[in-house]
Amino acid sequence: MSIISSLRRGLAPIHPEGYRFVAAAAVATVILWWLWDPLGWIGLIVTLWCAFFFRDPARVTPLSPNLVIAPADGLVSFAGVAAPPPELGLGMGPLQRVSIFMSVFDCHVNRAPIEGRVERIAYHPGLFLNADLDKASEDNERNSIVIEAPSGRYGVVQIAGLIARRIVCFTHEGAQLSAGERIGLIRFGSRVDVYLPQAAQIVVGLQSRSVAGETVIAEIPASAPPRPFQRS
Repeated sequence: MSIISSLRRGLAPIHPEGYRFVAAAAVATVILWWLWDPLGWIGLIVTLWCAFFFRDPARVTPLSPNLVIAPADGLVSFAGVAAPPPELGLGMGPLQRVSIFMSVFDCHVNRAPIEGRVERIAYHPGLFLNADLDKASEDNERNSIVIEAPSGRYGVVQIAGLIARRIVCFTHEGAQLSAGERIGLIRFGSRVDVYLPQAAQIVVGLQSRSVAGETVIAEIPASAPPRPFQRS
């Protein structure tokens, strides 16, 4: 019984965006198995991978207006200063930026990095370069979200990657977001950039791994009481 309980705890639910992909892979698996057993096994592996890719695990988010939380699972590929894309409306000068690269094995549900109001959402068509390249911030297809918080304005940019062909945004302009709230998803393999106000201090390390909704990537200097947590 303990083994079964452990398996259940380890299995995350599938996000609704992935239902049709998992179903299509399952139907294809049945057909492939009817044609030739080895093909059926390949189809089964693809089906299981689809279910794994679209997983949507619960996360425990630290609640504090002085913390900026990772919007994506993956590898921190950039932590420094860079010019934001013009559609964010955050000015032409360089801002602090944290970039998180998501491989096809990472959870691709994106979450709000901080509590605040969605001021602007802007979609920009573009190329599909490798999302791990810095040039992807300027040239790739992307969806940009500006969040207005008491500590300043934050830019969250969902960037399509080499094989990603669809950016899904769950929020809308005027929405009030909680830190760690689900705001979107990208298929398959991609990157999320977070542009921070000048007062923010990046605390995440380059080449470290982040967990969406849980990992603190930056702090806003201020005195604050011990922070509570929220499960989402």
